Amino acid sequence: MSWRDLLLGDLLTLQRGFDITKAQQSAGPFPVVSSSGANSFHSEFKCNGPGVVIGRKGTLGTAFFLEGAYWPHDTSLWVKDFKGNDPRFCYYLLKSLGLEKYDVGSSNPTLNRNHLHLLPARAPWPDVQIRIAEILSAYDDLIKNNTRRIATLEDMARRLFEEWFGQDADHGMPDLVRIDELIDFDPKTKVAKEGLKRFLPMPRVPTNSMVVSQWEEREGNAGSKFLNGDTLLARITPCLENGKTAFVDFLPDGTAGFGSTEFIVMRGRVVPPEFVYCLARSDAFRDHAIKSMSGATGRQRVSSAAVAQFEIASPQPEQLEKFGQAAKPMFSMIRSLADANTNLRTSRDLLLPKLISGEIEVRAPEEELEAAAP
Repeated sequence: MSWRDLLLGDLLTLQRGFDITKAQQSAGPFPVVSSSGANSFHSEFKCNGPGVVIGRKGTLGTAFFLEGAYWPHDTSLWVKDFKGNDPRFCYYLLKSLGLEKYDVGSSNPTLNRNHLHLLPARAPWPDVQIRIAEILSAYDDLIKNNTRRIATLEDMARRLFEEWFGQDADHGMPDLVRIDELIDFDPKTKVAKEGLKRFLPMPRVPTNSMVVSQWEEREGNAGSKFLNGDTLLARITPCLENGKTAFVDFLPDGTAGFGSTEFIVMRGRVVPPEFVYCLARSDAFRDHAIKSMSGATGRQRVSSAAVAQFEIASPQPEQLEKFGQAAKPMFSMIRSLADANTNLRTSRDLLLPKLISGEIEVRAPEEELEAAAP
């Protein structure tokens, strides 16, 4: 197949996004795509899909593919003109270039589109571009499907918790119990000082999921300490308000991990681990935690002692057993799907530079048919 050596600007034209504040946005279906992705939605859009957006300011070089209409934020660059090239191929090409190394900002990381247009690039003709994009998209489609299944399973577990133990559940005339009678907070856990252990920094915890897919390997043991089955609650603003809460199921068997000092570690004493996580995700619990924060504005945090004062209807042992039996398989499946996604991302990321550079030969569909013909 014929590959062309070009400049990036020969393949596409990048344009700075459009400024808009959260206050200026009104609820709607169109994603507002900043350098960190689509974090809000608006009733108006600036660009029709398919589209590609990359981080321009702050988080550099991140690439996002949009099927439909969208609003590219001022902190991003969007592809104004694909110049006849396949949009999805352009998305993968931009992902492969390591654009973060072209930072020209003095204090805040920034990309200059005019500089990017002068970068060398290689590309085949559009029919081969489409085939390459189809191969890589197959991985991304599987990842998206698994991610949807993870979200569904977690939602099912949390709904079941609310139905049986939440504030709106039918408890009759319940006895109230403080959760520190059910859960240990920051329990003593031994983490060896020597050797590499799994360390979880705060940025690795998602805001809308229990799944931890990335961690670090570190020496030492300073920070919060935890075991598989623990729940990690972010205690500091804005992480608590944003919903950062993790379920620990990513440690090798028989080992302990450690992480940010801003985690409150919650471990079930007489309740199953899945109960603890769903409680930590419940609206009533989070409202209590947020209202109990103290400290200077912009750097407030909640203490373990304050969180432990939250009260719920005393759960019955038979209820807890049934909940654990129902929720445990859901949590196990979530971890299996998360591990599958990690493997898919690894395989895709190994293929990406080889396909985008032409190292692995890919033929257009008509060429494949010709090669298969007797």
